[in-house]
Amino acid sequence: MKEIRHIFLDLDRTLWDFETNSHEELINLYHSHHLHQRGISLPEEFIKIYKKINEDCWERYRENKLTKEKLRGERFHLTLNYFGVDDQKLANKIGEDYVKNSPYRTLLIPGTFELLEYLFSKYSLHIITNGFEEVQHIKLKESGLTKYFDQIITSEAAGAKKPAKKVFEYALMKSAARVEESVMVGDDLKTDIKGAIDIGMKSIYFNPNGKAHEYEVWKEVEKLSEIKNILL
Repeated sequence: MKEIRHIFLDLDRTLWDFETNSHEELINLYHSHHLHQRGISLPEEFIKIYKKINEDCWERYRENKLTKEKLRGERFHLTLNYFGVDDQKLANKIGEDYVKNSPYRTLLIPGTFELLEYLFSKYSLHIITNGFEEVQHIKLKESGLTKYFDQIITSEAAGAKKPAKKVFEYALMKSAARVEESVMVGDDLKTDIKGAIDIGMKSIYFNPNGKAHEYEVWKEVEKLSEIKNILL
């Protein structure tokens, strides 16, 4: 096996605790936009419906059926509509506030700093993310993660979204890395792991909930700390 020199990592849900940070910001937006006064009495119900709609919108975005600009307001417009509130202006404002505020939240997946400190002296580290260009850079900076990475590859910069080969080819080019000397670490089977497999890159599937799957991954872990035992 070729010596591993480059580690590519996903950001959201792999290092940056997307679920918790997003949930806290949605609670904030529910109160700051007085959604209880619009007949949405339970913030947790609002968030539950939003998450399902957001997932569907992101799937359409990955398939290039929805633009970034449209996605930001559409997911909240559809959520408000579910509760009988048809207010595009309000949806757009909530969408703007969400994108503006959420990247400044800094809760990380347990073990993130310990893993990066360990890998930093041994490998060249890079990010590959489907998240929005301006948002992801803020997350990294505010969370104190920027210093660990040589290259931060966003789908917008690459001109394609994971799992497209183009993203990974662009990342390899930007980092001057060879695929046989590289590993992809991520939590998403459809984007991170499939993308790596399709290009012939080794992958480490971060699977904290132990979800069953049929992908043939190189390695699989439930905790970030386990990666240190793989990348000695």
